[in-house]
Amino acid sequence: MRPAPGEGVPGEGAPDPRFDDGQVPHYRGPGPRHNREADWDRWPVSAYLTENYRRMHSSDATVLRHHCAFYRRLPADGVGRSLEFGAGPNLYPLMPAAAVVRLIDALEPGAGNVAYLAGQLEHPDASWQTFYALCRALDPRLPTTLTEALSRVRVLHADATAVPEGAYDLASMNFVAESVTEDADEFAELCGMFIRSVRPGGHLVAAFMENMPSYQIGGGLVWPAFPVDTQTVRRAFAPHTAHLLVTRVDKDPTLPDYGDTGMVLLQAVRAD
Repeated sequence: MRPAPGEGVPGEGAPDPRFDDGQVPHYRGPGPRHNREADWDRWPVSAYLTENYRRMHSSDATVLRHHCAFYRRLPADGVGRSLEFGAGPNLYPLMPAAAVVRLIDALEPGAGNVAYLAGQLEHPDASWQTFYALCRALDPRLPTTLTEALSRVRVLHADATAVPEGAYDLASMNFVAESVTEDADEFAELCGMFIRSVRPGGHLVAAFMENMPSYQIGGGLVWPAFPVDTQTVRRAFAPHTAHLLVTRVDKDPTLPDYGDTGMVLLQAVRAD
């Protein structure tokens, strides 16, 4: 059973084996964990892909339908630059963007994820082809091959603080702000960075895990998360966006049980 956040944490300064295996400091001390306290270079890329993306789940198809509908409203090749905010090793949010965006920056702080993404641009794993086939069925404007679509992607090894305000015409964020911190204020701050990465009038599309507590991948370290629902997401985005559309998706029983209750999907335009 996954331990509850904060449960049984030793005194400050004492390593906790749930968060620190003794090799590299990962988390020390009680209280909500923050993004900076997790060592994202240790993210278990292979286990994460095996648990989530080696086959397409119904929830993946739901996200892709949502995102493809978002991109279909925009003209082909009509967006100059977009940002994938915290790309991780997940290729599928990059796919529908290639119908519309001429340059896609995949921003990622974790070294293992960066190496995986860079290697995928010319030689994507065969398991991603099912995802791309669905994208092309939903938006025939996409290039014929996944490799062609990924030729528009540039991998950036950096975190969110490196993004200049208003640098992009469009930004996408998938399972990031709620999956890297246990702190409500930091969740809101990350959402704010995501919003401000686009110019006023710039387009935003996102997906969140609903009500997910801190979690494990492959039975390893516990990674910080902040449980959110549609109201939490609305509160973070409504003051700074227009045309805000937030929808909820039921939990996918074919996915690993991370303690979540489903997903929250978002579309919006930066207002200020």
